[in-house]
Amino acid sequence: MPAKFVNIDRDTPLLLPPDLRDWVEPGHMVHFIIDAVDALDLGAARVNVRGTGSAQYPPSMMLALLIYSCATGTFSSRRIERQAYENVAVRLLCGDTHPDHDSICKFRRENGGLLAGVFHQVLELAAGARVLKVGDLTVAFDGTKLLANASKHSAMSHGHVEKQMRLAGEQIGELLAKAEEADSAPLREGLSIPDEIKRREDRIARLEEAKRAMEERARARFEAERAEYGARLAAREAKEREGGRKSRGRKPKPPEEGPGSKDQYNFTDPESRIMKDGGGFEQCCNAQAGVEVGTMLVVGRHVCDAPNDKGRLAPALGAAGPAAGSVSSALVDSGFFGEKAVAAVERGGEGPTVHAAMGRQGRGRSVRQLEERPDPPAPPDGASVSEVMAHRLETKAGRDLYALRKQTVEPVFGIIKEAMGFRRFTMRGLEKAGLEWTLATTAYNLRRLFNLGAKLARA
Repeated sequence: MPAKFVNIDRDTPLLLPPDLRDWVEPGHMVHFIIDAVDALDLGAARVNVRGTGSAQYPPSMMLALLIYSCATGTFSSRRIERQAYENVAVRLLCGDTHPDHDSICKFRRENGGLLAGVFHQVLELAAGARVLKVGDLTVAFDGTKLLANASKHSAMSHGHVEKQMRLAGEQIGELLAKAEEADSAPLREGLSIPDEIKRREDRIARLEEAKRAMEERARARFEAERAEYGARLAAREAKEREGGRKSRGRKPKPPEEGPGSKDQYNFTDPESRIMKDGGGFEQCCNAQAGVEVGTMLVVGRHVCDAPNDKGRLAPALGAAGPAAGSVSSALVDSGFFGEKAVAAVERGGEGPTVHAAMGRQGRGRSVRQLEERPDPPAPPDGASVSEVMAHRLETKAGRDLYALRKQTVEPVFGIIKEAMGFRRFTMRGLEKAGLEWTLATTAYNLRRLFNLGAKLARA
C-alpha cells in the first residue's frame, strides 16, 4: 500500500480572503498587547493634525508594534518592517499593513513623552488587574551595563587628545612650508595642500571640543569631591577634639584638579562611557531599574553615564513611578551604599528604609550563617549609619528581606538581556537611550503581566 502524503498546493489562490485571527491562536501574546494598548490613553502621541500628506498609521498600532517587537526580541526598525511581511502575528497586529522603517523610527524618536506616560499607565493596568498593589512597596534596585551605539575605539583619553592636537598642528606647519617651496615634491594624485590643511583644522576643532568636554566634567567632579573632602576632614577634626587625641588611619587625601589620565571622550556618542562589563571594558550606558519584589514588575527606570552605582541611590528611588505609589523598603547592593546617601533617603525615618550590603559578600554560606541565632542587640543612640545598617542586616527580618534583592532584580535583567535580547542601544545620547530603556521595560512589564495571566481593565 503506497504511503499517503498531505497535498501541498502553492499555486492555487485562496478562494476567500483569510482571517489572520485564524492563523494566530487565541492565547497568543499579540492579542494581549493589542488589548493592553487599546486600554491606554494615547492623547500625547504626536500626529499630523493638519490632515495633509499621505494617511498616517494610528498611534495605537505603531505603539503596539514597537512593544510587541521589543518583547519578542526585534529592535531594529528595518527588521520590524520585514516582520510586518514575514511574521503572521505582526501582520495581524498591523492589520496586514506594512509600515516602513522610517515611519517606525520616527514614531519612536518623536514620542519620548508618550512612552514615559505609557510606562506609568501599564503600572496602573497592573494595579487595576490586582496584580500590583499600590503603595508601601518593597523594591529592589540595581543597574546593568548595556552597550552604547558607539565603539570604544572611537574614544580618546585627555592625554591622547593633546598629543593628537600637537601632531595635527605640526602637520599643518609642514604642509604650509611645503606650499611655499617651489621645488617641493607634489602630493599624490587627488590630494591638495589646502584640502589637507582644512581636514587637519577640522580635526583640531573636534579635538578641542573633546578636551573642553573632559575639562568641564573634571571641574564638576572636582567640586563634588572637594565638598566631600571638606566634610570628611571636618568630621575627623571634630572626632579628634572630642577624644583629645589624634585619629588613627590615613588623613583624607585632597582631590586633584583637572582631567585624570583615565578620562575618556567618545566622538561617536559623547554621553556614553567606557565601563567594566563582565571581564572587560566596553562603551556602555548604565541602565537602572527598580523591581517590585512581589510581582517582579519594573516600577522605576532611568539611564545614566555613571560607571558604577555610587551616589545613585536617591536618583534610583526618584525614578520610581508615581503610579505604583510609595516605596517603604529599598533593597540595594554595596555599590549604592554611602552614609550620606542613606541618611538623605531615609530622612530620619520619614523616607523608605534602606537595606544595603556593607561590602562584597562571598559565595556560599559559612557554618555560622547556617546556625540559628538570636538577633543582636540594637546599636546605641547616636550610632553611625554604617552601624545601624550592619545591625539591620544581622537581624532575621533584615536577612530575609535583603535575600529578596538578588532573586528579584537580577532575573529581570536576565530576561531583558537574554530572553528579549536587549543588549545594545540603537540610538545615541542619554535622552534617547532612556527612551529605549523605557520601551524595553514597558515591553517587559506587559510580557510579565501576560505570563501572570492578568485580566486587564481600562486604566
